[in-house]
Amino acid sequence: MNAAAPADAMLMSGQHSGVIDLLLTDVVMPRMSGRALAEAIVAERPETRVLFMSGYTDDAIIRHGVLEAGMHFLEKPFTPRVLAAKVREIPDAP
Repeated sequence: MNAAAPADAMLMSGQHSGVIDLLLTDVVMPRMSGRALAEAIVAERPETRVLFMSGYTDDAIIRHGVLEAGMHFLEKPFTPRVLAAKVREIPDAP
């Protein structure tokens, strides 16, 4: 599934009857941060893993308190191969 905005993602999550294995979200978005979106979805679906992406470095994101150390993060730009490798890492991570 693909959502154009955080509100769409929330709606789609609420209407989806199956498991959502992975949420891929940008950190910075209009009207709702990626972290707020992830917290809302994971509150309803604790099995959902989250991968954050951003054009900012992971160090800057963590240093400014946007994300915490240990959260799955992918810095933009990235290739499909890098995305696929990161997604494969996540199910095995704590």
